Amino acid sequence: MSQWKQIQQLEIRLLEHVDYLYDDNFPMDIRQGLASWIESQDWDTAANDESMAAVLFTNLLSQLERVRSQEQNFLQRHNMKIIQQQLQVKYSTNPAVMARVISTCLREERRILSSACTQEQGPLEKSLQNSVAFERQKNMDNRVGIIRGSVQLMDQAVKYIEDMQDDFDFRYKTLQSRESADRNSDMMKQEVTRLQEMLNRLDFKRKEILSKMDVVIKEIDDLMTSQLNPELQDWKRRQQIAAIGGPLLTGLDQLQSWFTLTAQSLFQIKRQLDKLGELVVKVTYESDPIPLQKPQMEERVKYLIYHLIKSSFVVEKQPCMPTHPQKPLIIKTGVQFTTKVRLLVKLPEVDYQLKVKTTFDKDLPPGRVSRQFFILTNNTKVMDIEDYSNGCLSVEFRHLQLKEKKYINGTKGNEGLLSVTEELHSLSFEACFTVQGLTIDLETCSLPLVVISNVSQLPGGWASVMWYNLLTDEPRNLSFFGNPPRASWSQLSEVLSWQFSTFAGRGLNKEQLTMLGEKLLGQHASCSDYQVSWSKFSKENIPGKPFSFWMWLDSILELIKKHLLPVWNENYIMGFVSKETERTLLKDREPGTFLLRFSESHLGGITFTWVEHSDNGDVKFNSVEPYTKNRLSALPFADIIRDYKVISDGVVPENPLKFLYPDIPKDEAFGRLYNSQPSKVHPYIPSTLIPISELRPNSSATPPSCQSPEPPMTPGEFDMLSEQLCFDIDTMSSPYSE
Repeated sequence: MSQWKQIQQLEIRLLEHVDYLYDDNFPMDIRQGLASWIESQDWDTAANDESMAAVLFTNLLSQLERVRSQEQNFLQRHNMKIIQQQLQVKYSTNPAVMARVISTCLREERRILSSACTQEQGPLEKSLQNSVAFERQKNMDNRVGIIRGSVQLMDQAVKYIEDMQDDFDFRYKTLQSRESADRNSDMMKQEVTRLQEMLNRLDFKRKEILSKMDVVIKEIDDLMTSQLNPELQDWKRRQQIAAIGGPLLTGLDQLQSWFTLTAQSLFQIKRQLDKLGELVVKVTYESDPIPLQKPQMEERVKYLIYHLIKSSFVVEKQPCMPTHPQKPLIIKTGVQFTTKVRLLVKLPEVDYQLKVKTTFDKDLPPGRVSRQFFILTNNTKVMDIEDYSNGCLSVEFRHLQLKEKKYINGTKGNEGLLSVTEELHSLSFEACFTVQGLTIDLETCSLPLVVISNVSQLPGGWASVMWYNLLTDEPRNLSFFGNPPRASWSQLSEVLSWQFSTFAGRGLNKEQLTMLGEKLLGQHASCSDYQVSWSKFSKENIPGKPFSFWMWLDSILELIKKHLLPVWNENYIMGFVSKETERTLLKDREPGTFLLRFSESHLGGITFTWVEHSDNGDVKFNSVEPYTKNRLSALPFADIIRDYKVISDGVVPENPLKFLYPDIPKDEAFGRLYNSQPSKVHPYIPSTLIPISELRPNSSATPPSCQSPEPPMTPGEFDMLSEQLCFDIDTMSSPYSE
């Protein structure tokens, strides 16, 4: 079933997450109309290859034109034409951007599908869902709406006071213009009485409006303290979790709406206070409440505006290299990276020429890190309104690049105890915001970054990024790895499952996580609250192995992503299962039943084990030497399963693999994943690379380290060797028990 068909079968709660993915950058109409074609293209590669992206962009327009020409509905055909024109305008000069957008959407779809397939949600995801509960958002919407309505009513009240004062001022000046002889007349006395009544009413209305303003200002203050700021902190925490593979991040547009409406209310109150100040110039009197209360209220309003605007300056997209979009917050020197900041307050009167300057490791204390860097490229840009979104004010830095500072005599000075991937750095953003006579210095910073100089440091850097964002919400704790906290297994296992859903499209089930827990924790595997140290996860080698737990797991992720993705996503790889469990599962199965699991002794290896039954009832298990990325680069894994042969004592070789555990016929499981055979009109007889193992009586005694990798053989090579019954051990691999 195609990915898009699976998406359409999700429950409404998850479909709402899908809805957030699609906008004018990549309309859902295209995703729907070109679903199969879109899923068959390599958008990940095209995102970093301009020429390939250009070809895919041209093909997409052609596909869209084809679908449009076949569409019978006139309105739908018209909409497709508009979309086609918009895409040409937006991406014709930079098709790689389109490829990145589509790649991101497909990846997030896989993540949503993975979360739908997970039996139980982990503690992190549960807490995230609770924090953005619908009822809380609804309450916030209502509260902001009530404040906005109250401020609008105060506008009418101020206008009423102004009209009343104008009437009073006119009558008062008219009375003053009368002749002095008329001032003692009864009519004049009545007029004075009327003016006194008007002044009393004016005084009452002034006190009333000031009292209402005071109530609304207190309400806004409480809203910001008790709800708005916590909502922002909650979004920032969810951004951290999304960065390491957690649930899709949404809610920034909703936050912008709340921030904007609150800011509009505050600025409107400020204008109302200014208007009351103008009225005092025209008419004032003893014990006038406006001069007494207005200065203090103005200071409170300015204070709230100041803090609202400052907190609305956020990093919308954390620093990320376009070459590794799924691993943000890791920057390689000399490689361009992107980041984006946004102002959550949208005001028509704001001067949009807002310059943002970015600085690396601003105010970093001396001696904190052993390496220092500077931004090589232009570090200042102007914020602008995004026409293709909701009109937010933002700026994206797309071509930032870091360079390490050189030191005298080639020394780096302070050599810290931390490794390169444990050193944390920060990217700061500064701007000066001016509106309605207020000047506010804005500053925000990215989450801590890991800077690497070689791609071999990428796995270690990603481990640091995961550990930090899992265990703390402090954005400036750059000394975190000086004494890193422990993680509970329940937390860590959830994040590990996210890695597989993000990078491989399908997360881990309970049984697979249990095996990983046993490998990492041993006897403590059954305790979900067992605390795992940073060193045990990423730095210490697994007992008896020359690599750490994380290096082993990361190599498996890479193997799946590059060579096993179709088989993994079909749920055919049991993957994480111990040798003992493997034998327990297979011993009572039909001969030739096999299962696929990841090697525990090789970095990035996959093996298969099949069961055999002898005539006397003995059960035998055979495991082939693990296939690693080098061997899988030459032959797809599904074809290996199809063509695998075993030679034993010169007997004609046969494929021992019959049923994928528990009882699925091999061809039924893998048939659609086999490479298609060459066309029959081809002038040559097709040849096939065949993986072969030689099964020797003493094969179980041969240590795996002594066995050489087996290159696939063509039928011709095999026939020649078979006739001579001379098999060169150096060209074979043998089944073995890992």
